[in-house]
Amino acid sequence: MNEEKDIRWKQRLQSYSRAFSLLRVVIEENEDILMLSDLEKEGLIKRFEFTLELAWKVLKDKMQDDGIIIDKISPKYVIKQAYSSKYIDNVDIWLSMINDRNLMSHTYNFANFNKVIESLQDTYFHHLEKFYIDFIEQDLNQ
Repeated sequence: MNEEKDIRWKQRLQSYSRAFSLLRVVIEENEDILMLSDLEKEGLIKRFEFTLELAWKVLKDKMQDDGIIIDKISPKYVIKQAYSSKYIDNVDIWLSMINDRNLMSHTYNFANFNKVIESLQDTYFHHLEKFYIDFIEQDLNQ
């Protein structure tokens, strides 16, 4: 059973890696992502949503594999548990990412798009990249 879980978190990490790479392309190839067209911004928001969704699920699967009991399967609960278990180091930013992802999923407002895109450029991308590096290195060292 443990090997099956181990495979699950590693498979999800591979999916995260692909999603993060697609997000990174847009961030790194555009000096100011706020200057993207509306259609490009929509695509960027979708890439952010997919990447964040996979990130919290990697955290959930990895913590479960490490023997941590996850009582409630929700992004915010998992993020809080990941912070208290020292898997991530800034719970406030991760919760802001979850809140912004939820806002984008339920509200179609370009003013909100631009605020989230600005946060993505200034803050969120760095934390998603750190997560990527930490988990890829951890995976390689096992």
